[in-house]
Amino acid sequence: MTDAVSQPDFTPAISIDNLTVYYGQTPAITGVCLNVSDGEYLGIIGPNGGGKSTLLKAILGLIPVSSGSVSVYGHPPGKSGGVIGYVPQFASMDRLFPISVLEVVLTGFLNKGLSPFHRYTEDNRKKALEILDTVGIASLAGRQISALSGGEFQRMLIARALAVNPKLLLLDEPTASVDAASREHIYGLLAELNKKMTIILVTHDLLAISSQVNRLACLNGSLVYHGEPELNREVVNQLYGCPVDLIAHGVPHRVLKEHNEHGKGYRQ
Repeated sequence: MTDAVSQPDFTPAISIDNLTVYYGQTPAITGVCLNVSDGEYLGIIGPNGGGKSTLLKAILGLIPVSSGSVSVYGHPPGKSGGVIGYVPQFASMDRLFPISVLEVVLTGFLNKGLSPFHRYTEDNRKKALEILDTVGIASLAGRQISALSGGEFQRMLIARALAVNPKLLLLDEPTASVDAASREHIYGLLAELNKKMTIILVTHDLLAISSQVNRLACLNGSLVYHGEPELNREVVNQLYGCPVDLIAHGVPHRVLKEHNEHGKGYRQ
């Protein structure tokens, strides 16, 4: 008897079916259906209060789901076996906490939070330094986080998320508080990481993100659009609830299709 030929695993990285989340009596997101393939690089855009961070928290299992379902590689949120690395919003972190860059990354190896008697292994320290080298800030390992620039701080947070050796990396506004050079470095880093893992990136950087991701999801309470990273004016106006002019200065992008209806072109 011959052994059965193993079949490839086509389980999606993320499967979201008719997801609704309420905060009290207020709906945050309603009826969201979204699949993310393994290895995909998905950008999520939308206005403030549109539910982008809520969607990430639902994937992480950090908030209760009112209805619908979420699965991560076929498992319920919070039970996916540590396959998710998470980079929270910059504003949610206390930059004055007295801790070094290396120590922050080392916390990524903890499974159940900090312990006053926990001892990191030499292997932990070696791996943390390797990750810091990957994100380009190995020379800052001993620096206090209060002395970091915005871009350095974000790369440190990415390094901490990588400590779990994730299959899926979630990032919430990683370029919101950095300069243009740091933003480009972060996008370049994420493009390299996407060769090894699935990435979901929440951002307001509408012009730049379209040239980075494989697919785009537009969220404003519900899913307005999911598809190729090229939008038309109608989708963008529906997403933000008002007419939007997108103007870029030397930024390569393909957010809006070229259009010249009735003699009026889109300003880009």
